[in-house]
Amino acid sequence: MWTAIYIAPSEKIAERIQDRLAEEGFLVKVKPSQHGKQFEILVPEAELEEIKEVLSSILH
Repeated sequence: MWTAIYIAPSEKIAERIQDRLAEEGFLVKVKPSQHGKQFEILVPEAELEEIKEVLSSILH
């Protein structure tokens, strides 16, 4: 099952995060959010904890 891990404010930022997570070997999907022009970053639920750590380093 896929889980939203982050809501990006733009498609460009969503794609950048997707690329970085993919470089680390994770499966990632991006889809438009139902809330305006934001984009959801979706990852497999089974990898959620690992991805949180990597995402934290990407965002900071």
